[in-house]
Amino acid sequence: MSASLEVFADITCPFTHVGLKQVVRHVAEMDEPIDVIVRAWPLEWVNGVALDADVVTRKSCVIAEQLNVDYFSGVSADHWPTTTIPALNLVASAYARDAAIGLTVSLELREALFERGLDVGDAKVLADIAVAHDLPAPSADPCDAVRADYEAGLARGVKGSPHFWVDQDDFFCPALDIGHDEEGHLTARFDQAKLAEFFARIDT
Repeated sequence: MSASLEVFADITCPFTHVGLKQVVRHVAEMDEPIDVIVRAWPLEWVNGVALDADVVTRKSCVIAEQLNVDYFSGVSADHWPTTTIPALNLVASAYARDAAIGLTVSLELREALFERGLDVGDAKVLADIAVAHDLPAPSADPCDAVRADYEAGLARGVKGSPHFWVDQDDFFCPALDIGHDEEGHLTARFDQAKLAEFFARIDT
């Protein structure tokens, strides 16, 4: 069995929010523990601009309806971060402390954004999460760990968010089948076959 599972992910990506929930649920049911390492893959660096709040809000509504999940009840363009770098810094400092704390903070930030309607780019929001986990408030400038994750992602050919790695095997967004209908509208469904293949690889 692999000792760890890595995923390169952006905090504001709704597909990642769904995918991580499926993966974390499976890992929690495993007989032997495995670390889930959520690495920084800031799409604002990849694309040169942060994800558009209105676009993500519309996608979140479609995903919630088509997947029948309540993971996006708080998403709002009025409380959208202009940057995710400070939040990624906070995740990096949590992982520097402990893998379990790192995963907890990573998930909490996404839940704060998508489910509680909080701006995870706001210094006060981040400070509250940091204090709750006995971590220092994050800097606005990217830390070395965030830069290192991004460079590692480029070197490994990360395709987008979320892109999972189990040892040398990679799986891009294994939880979902994302597409468009004949009119160009977003479609989303759980890809049970691909997810089962991914989980089987984790369990190996």
